[in-house]
Amino acid sequence: MSVLLQVKDISKYYGAAAVLSNATAAFSRYQKIGMIGRNGAGKSTLCRIITGQEEADSGTVIRNSQLKLSYLEQHDPFGPEETVIAFLERYTGCEAWKCAEIAGQFQLKNETLEKPMSLLPGGFRTRVKLTAMLLNDPNFLILDEPTNYLDLSTLILLENFLLDFNGGYLIVSHDREFLKRTCDHTLEVENGELTLYPGGIEEYFEFKEENQARVHAYNKTVEKKREQLQDFVDRFRAKASTATRAKSKLKQISKLKTIEIAHSLPEVNIKIPQVERKGGLGLACEDLKIGYPERLVAKDIHFEIERGSKIAILGDNGQGKTTFLRTVAGRLDPKTGSYRWGTGLKVAYYAQHVFGTLHAEDDVYTHLRREATDGVTNQDILNMAGSFLFRGDDVKKKISVLSGGERARLCLAGLLLSGSQVFLLDEPTNHLDFSTVETLGRVLKDFAGTVFFISHDRTFVNLIADTIIEVKDGKVVRYPGVYEDYVYHLECVARHQMHPEEESEEEAREAASPDPAFLSDETSRSHQKDQAGMKAQTKEDARKNKAEMESLKNKVKKLEQRIDSLTRERDEILAEIKKNPFFYSRERNERLKAAAAELEEAEAEWTKLAAKLEVLEKPA
Repeated sequence: MSVLLQVKDISKYYGAAAVLSNATAAFSRYQKIGMIGRNGAGKSTLCRIITGQEEADSGTVIRNSQLKLSYLEQHDPFGPEETVIAFLERYTGCEAWKCAEIAGQFQLKNETLEKPMSLLPGGFRTRVKLTAMLLNDPNFLILDEPTNYLDLSTLILLENFLLDFNGGYLIVSHDREFLKRTCDHTLEVENGELTLYPGGIEEYFEFKEENQARVHAYNKTVEKKREQLQDFVDRFRAKASTATRAKSKLKQISKLKTIEIAHSLPEVNIKIPQVERKGGLGLACEDLKIGYPERLVAKDIHFEIERGSKIAILGDNGQGKTTFLRTVAGRLDPKTGSYRWGTGLKVAYYAQHVFGTLHAEDDVYTHLRREATDGVTNQDILNMAGSFLFRGDDVKKKISVLSGGERARLCLAGLLLSGSQVFLLDEPTNHLDFSTVETLGRVLKDFAGTVFFISHDRTFVNLIADTIIEVKDGKVVRYPGVYEDYVYHLECVARHQMHPEEESEEEAREAASPDPAFLSDETSRSHQKDQAGMKAQTKEDARKNKAEMESLKNKVKKLEQRIDSLTRERDEILAEIKKNPFFYSRERNERLKAAAAELEEAEAEWTKLAAKLEVLEKPA
């Protein structure tokens, strides 16, 4: 497979710090690559160098003449009053019909094309930028954090588009589930170097862990051998008869080399000050209406939440998730109705664009000291700062020089020091690498207090949520199913939007099932035929009919037993995955696929035989 794009010996310095150091990698036409690495590791820097937005200090970017590169803009290249269709025409130089055709893939149709960009939610603005990117007819894409601020529906739509894309791409994302679903290669940026692995992210982590274990085992063996040889030298080099052998051993020692292990990046180790675990009321909403002076967002909100619950607030962008959270946080007055928190609960709120609340001239320590509750010691503050990777002199850094990810970590650290029993978190995972995201998810799951959160990161939601609240079409209600049900429903909708010509799974099942009207007509015709030929029917005919029915019953019974067995096997595997979502097993995944395929086949055969048996059992 020919190489479309290559970075060779790329180095980039910011001051004295090397972000990339002789980084080298090559990308082919159909590789689907997920780029991972800690905040500040150089992922976005590499993307900007590849796309020509930034110059490397040394090294080269080699582009094949067949490369047609396109990238997702991080900034907004449109004016606020510019309509969707006008922007696409201006930005790409394509005709309106072509712009509308590509935009339709992302459900940008009809009146939406004539809307000013300022009226579109963030997720739809990303859809517009994706459309603009595709209108260049690229064969390789660069997408730097495309999932930030996307609602789940748009995220699934983006996944389906990428899976269908006839070309390669390089994606930077902190969303593990997104990378698992869309990428078949993994590129890690660590310690200034690039490692390209020919497998998905879970396989890469498994490979990396095994490789590190082999290196440590090898080094341990080398050190032991070195000690044995040194012991021999110490014991025998003073004797003339053994001096030659001792000298030989010294040469052996000089040749023994351990494998250098690169300095591993510090792991995030978050510890939330625990609060008392209590039952009782967490939050009650009574006939609540939310919105703004000029418009109503949602009404008839009635529900109660128990203390200690972990509630995911889900729904498309623009439906009112943030409005609801701002209301119960006390930042926005209800239009009518009321809400109340349980007695004695202290509530802390993390806003989606919380960076604006920071004082630029404060340093890290000063901010955390201000946010900390009474009784928190200086050491407690330093420990919390350290758990969010602000170590040593980092606590003296001014907020004005912090990156987006560092500011997000700082705000979360301050929130956790507040001593609150309730956390309201609006998109807390944006700008965090997925190691930090997953660590945060695990500690919030174990937190004794109550957590309401908005997030479209499926791994994060799966780690925490025990309750789902859906905000949709002017309603805020408790979703009756679990998170997996919610995601599955949206995936079915997205598949139908991307491929309306294909039947949905429900439609396929309905098509495979016998039509009651057909059965009725068939039974009627069979009955008439039986009446007409009743006198001519022999005992042998009746015996054959009975034998066929018995045979069908036996086959149906065996299929039911097989369906039960396959269902149990599938559910057991899914339970294992849910219990430990981060354990990767190729064998387990293959068993799940095989069980699901066999179950589908058995259910289809059962439907066919059951329909036939129903016709035969109709009384004459």
